Amino acid sequence: MHLPAHGANTQHVYEALGMEAPDTVIDFSVNTNPLGTPASVQDCWQDWLPAVYDYPDPHFTELKQQIATKEKVEPASLLPGNGAAELITLIARFLQGKNVLIVQPAFSEYETACRAEDCHISYFQLEAPAFTVDKEALHKKLQAADAVFFCNPNNPTGIAFDQSIMNWLIETCVEVKTLLILDEAFYDFAHPPVTSIQKASNSPYLLVLRSLTKMYHIAGLRLGYLVGEPGLVEQIGKRQSHWALNGIALKAGVACLQEVEHVKDTTNFIANERDRVFRFLQRSDYIHSASGVNFYLLKDPAMASQENLYHFLLEEGLVLRHTYNFPGLEGEWLRAAVKKEAENNQLMEALVKWKREG
Repeated sequence: MHLPAHGANTQHVYEALGMEAPDTVIDFSVNTNPLGTPASVQDCWQDWLPAVYDYPDPHFTELKQQIATKEKVEPASLLPGNGAAELITLIARFLQGKNVLIVQPAFSEYETACRAEDCHISYFQLEAPAFTVDKEALHKKLQAADAVFFCNPNNPTGIAFDQSIMNWLIETCVEVKTLLILDEAFYDFAHPPVTSIQKASNSPYLLVLRSLTKMYHIAGLRLGYLVGEPGLVEQIGKRQSHWALNGIALKAGVACLQEVEHVKDTTNFIANERDRVFRFLQRSDYIHSASGVNFYLLKDPAMASQENLYHFLLEEGLVLRHTYNFPGLEGEWLRAAVKKEAENNQLMEALVKWKREG
């Protein structure tokens, strides 16, 4: 099957499978905030219109200052980008030809970007269903790597590793002189969140990636940032095109970073709704990952491959994320986002129907 490599764009899924999409489709494959974009962003479009007339600030001054204040880091340690995907590409260019280890399962863009730069890719596999870290085995793999990508909270499992694991990983990478690229794109959905961002600004062996598109539901604006030791960030930033961020994105980023209540409301909602869905899955004989964020893996343990369940849900107008391009998962799980109550209810009703008719 030639399915899309990412979530969203549901029409491409149906086209790839030669299926006709139902009149109503709910997209569980995209894992942005189900509560939507903050009101402050929605209300400001008219005021921001003049930003499209002139070239944007190529140094991202106001946005960097807002991030620096919020995260208690120096502006010189920051590099905003056109979404985390652009920053991953810039890091891959910096790593051209190097030995890169990817802790899997993981966001597919790490490998795609690094292969385009002729990096030598190897994997360290987190084993299902617990997806825990075998420190001894990982330590051995790190010794042969110039850089390692690690996602916390993990995408696609949703599992959030605690601070002790992250401290061990950071210290180990310093010991073996391996650059750790720590992707925290979903850190602010976790409750409580775990971050290593302050450590990154002082270490030549640690970069932290953040995304604003997930929590603030602005995926179409493309906005993220990188934190690291200023000299290292400067080297990576030299590979970025001029005016990488548009004027509207710069203003939206500043506004979003001030939305404390929106984040609090979101994390509370996600925690309650995710727990409700998990209770249903457990009593309905489904297996799920121990996610602590706004998405999770699920599977019907009666089947090794979830292909038939995936197709069934598509017929019901429910698009989940396939896992065929996640090494170590290869279609044995499906990823679903935590949506609003009514939408989650429709997924649960469909899963009951599958058990009854399957």
